[in-house]
Amino acid sequence: MKDSNFLKENNGRHMWHPMTSPKDSHDNPPKIITGAAGVSVTDIDGHSVVDAVGGLWNVNLGYSCQPVKDAIAKQLDALPYYSTFRGTTNDAAIELSYELANFFEPDGLSRSFFTSGGSDSVETALRLARQYHKLRGEAGRTKFLSLKKGYHGTHIGGASVNGNSNFRTAYEPLLPGCYHIPAPYTYRNPFNETDPERLAHLCVQALEDEIAFQGAGTIAAMIMEPILGAGGVIPPHKSFAPMVQEICNKNGILLITDEVITAYGRTGAWSGARLWGIKPDMMATAKAISNGYFPFGAVMLGDRMVEVFENNPSAKIAHGYTYSGHPVGAAAALACLAETKRLNVVENAAARGTQLFEGCKSLMEKYDIIGDVRGGHGLMTAIEMVSDRATKKPIDADTAAIVFEGTYAAGAMVRVSGPNLILSPPLVLTEQDTNTILTALDAGFAQV
Repeated sequence: MKDSNFLKENNGRHMWHPMTSPKDSHDNPPKIITGAAGVSVTDIDGHSVVDAVGGLWNVNLGYSCQPVKDAIAKQLDALPYYSTFRGTTNDAAIELSYELANFFEPDGLSRSFFTSGGSDSVETALRLARQYHKLRGEAGRTKFLSLKKGYHGTHIGGASVNGNSNFRTAYEPLLPGCYHIPAPYTYRNPFNETDPERLAHLCVQALEDEIAFQGAGTIAAMIMEPILGAGGVIPPHKSFAPMVQEICNKNGILLITDEVITAYGRTGAWSGARLWGIKPDMMATAKAISNGYFPFGAVMLGDRMVEVFENNPSAKIAHGYTYSGHPVGAAAALACLAETKRLNVVENAAARGTQLFEGCKSLMEKYDIIGDVRGGHGLMTAIEMVSDRATKKPIDADTAAIVFEGTYAAGAMVRVSGPNLILSPPLVLTEQDTNTILTALDAGFAQV
């Protein structure tokens, strides 16, 4: 291991980082994280902070989850890798598919397709949606619908259904046939509607209008996050998702829930679909499936997919990844799922999520820089920062950086994405950990 002087000297020099520019990494070298324990991370200078980002929405069980670490080590000794392409498989992947079928049974999902992560899971779901309709004799169903502000990963397919221009414009032209519906985002929407229920109905009307315009017979699937995450933690009114499902069912359109963030307990329910009482045709999952300890994902498949693909000699899935069903990842996911259920993390996610949400709303009363606070469903909270509350003008990057640095110095790692300060801590957070985050945020906002 190189010493700290070497690491600091080379920080930002040779590695291009996701979601920023090489120049920014050079001008503003990233925090060098060298250790972690519990729900805290430690940087190269020995400064420890509560990780209010939870890695990247994925370290639900914290950094000291020994059962997952032990499962990885044991599997490395037994079988470090083998392919699950046609003709071979492995015991860990078989067992995991069984456990996931039981876990997602209330969501109406019983089959797994394993991937290397969230973007892969979204790509898989989009591909299988098109193939589903071809197998049913409706080859014209190739288009996709999604929500503005939604985030669906970084592959070409995922970027195409993404609803945020930040992830699109540099890489266009993208996949044709992707159309976006206004998100049920009460703080900013084209209807100037602040009532969540009325806004949900307006967005659903826009969905129906787009389907009528495109022609239902041309649309393969609607993909959406049950709660929009990276776009700024945007929870819809409880009526929204059931209305979307009803419209999709009526028009023969598959519904895909992107639960790379919301599955496995983060919302205070075991899945976002369960939170809203819907049953999607496919669910893209990843992140917390292995607690971030191994890159792994799973697309869960429902009855419609099973009926069309199984016992059908024409239904060859000409898609997959070298690491689909990786035995080490599957072993990690098995241990993670068992520990997630044993700890019943949904209860703590709900309790600590309420504490964090209410604490952030109290900060809003204290600081004019806070324009909106969103959350209230588990450990997903966002603070939208503005330079002017009356006009809702977004905060500038330099001021946002001051808030970030002040919060970090005071004891919490947070994530700033545009004007949004996003909080997604581990689901094993304690009441004291939550207080530490809120105190650190108070200190950060006091810097501006």
